[in-house]
Amino acid sequence: MKKFLTALQLVITLLMVLFLVVPVLMSMLAGVTDNYAHGWRSGLTLRWVQQVWELYHGAIGLSILIALATLAITLVVGVPAGYALSRSRNRLARWLEGLMVLPVAIPGLASALALLVMYGSLTAFRTSAWFIVVGHVIFTLPFMVRSVTAICLGCDLKTLEEGAASLGATFWQRFTTVVLPNIRPGILAGALTVVTLSIGEFNLTWMLHTPTTQTLPVGLADAYASMRLEIGSAYTLIFFVMIVPLLTVLQSVSKPTGQQRGQRTNRMKQDQTA
Repeated sequence: MKKFLTALQLVITLLMVLFLVVPVLMSMLAGVTDNYAHGWRSGLTLRWVQQVWELYHGAIGLSILIALATLAITLVVGVPAGYALSRSRNRLARWLEGLMVLPVAIPGLASALALLVMYGSLTAFRTSAWFIVVGHVIFTLPFMVRSVTAICLGCDLKTLEEGAASLGATFWQRFTTVVLPNIRPGILAGALTVVTLSIGEFNLTWMLHTPTTQTLPVGLADAYASMRLEIGSAYTLIFFVMIVPLLTVLQSVSKPTGQQRGQRTNRMKQDQTA
């Protein structure tokens, strides 16, 4: 019976994966098909990909720059904030943590509208890419903070820091040599989430963008709405070619190696013994 249930779960999982993946693969195939109406028998071509690159290479490059700027800001703000929240478990810290999650619960269009009402009159800021960066930071910062807070609570940093402090380490030395190395997987996991959300964010970006600050998702919607289906599908293909290697790299570096886990365990044992 147990084997049957395991096999049934495996079959259901495979069917769900196929249900989600096959449409994406078919869309990507349409992007290299000469004529979608006649299917792949009409021949394969890269001219749609080339046309997308000619029309939207600026939007693709801008999306990467916005994602990197968003990541830099969330790292500078989110890592210390997550660490501080993990050290302070009082009511104020819980209130601040709940307040920080509000942008995730509020629809992206509502957050964008709030930014427009507040800062829309600042023309230079409104028409710059930094306006979109601000929106992305507000939306993605909770994911970085939550990721850092969770790993800080899970690796007993207090004991490690007390051991380092007993040896004369200053706060900055403890933070850079004890805290950051131990929470590295959480930081990288948060970075993975921030980058992927920033690159793929549409609702908030659609409200904040201008004709000169069009990002990749907005360009994708524009391609499907105003171009041939092959061009929109080619845009999807470019999107996946960009995002999949990035996800693979970030996931590989976010996993601690066996040696790192062993070193971390040994350090904890040594500190506790001392």
